[in-house]
Amino acid sequence: MKTIQKGIGLLFVIALISCGGKDKEKKEEGFSVQRKKAPTEQPVETTSTNEVKASERVDMTTKGVGPIKSVELPDEIDQTMAANGKEVYDQMCLACHRVGKKFIGPAPNGVLERRTPEWVMNMILNPQEMVQQDPLAKDLLQEFNGSPMSNQGLTEDQARAILEYFRTLK
Repeated sequence: MKTIQKGIGLLFVIALISCGGKDKEKKEEGFSVQRKKAPTEQPVETTSTNEVKASERVDMTTKGVGPIKSVELPDEIDQTMAANGKEVYDQMCLACHRVGKKFIGPAPNGVLERRTPEWVMNMILNPQEMVQQDPLAKDLLQEFNGSPMSNQGLTEDQARAILEYFRTLK
């Protein structure tokens, strides 16, 4: 019994010695890990946390880049057009945009409180040129991890219907 205990103890010592030699081998091969102790006081980073995200930024002056130069929105929402816009949105946009939450792209609710109707329609109709030339669209691209909006090949009437649907979202 004592012989078995001595044998196990000897094996344990050999294992410890053999493990210890590997660090020396790795250092000789050019591999080593040296960890520094963290200082007790961390320097305060001065990055601006007051900067507003592009998706939350309000810009009611920019019309964007694309074919839409002017959009007149009547006071009353056209419910038929909005229903048509919801159908198009559900079919073409829902893969990336969710009402009420950030997804692959920004949430559409409240967008008309932050963007002009022209900008929204130009983003729908002309997303490639928008992310290349429009500063706000560029910032949105960065905020959403470089996921560009796909050009869905929608008509101006379809984009206008989606815009009307967006008016119903709060």
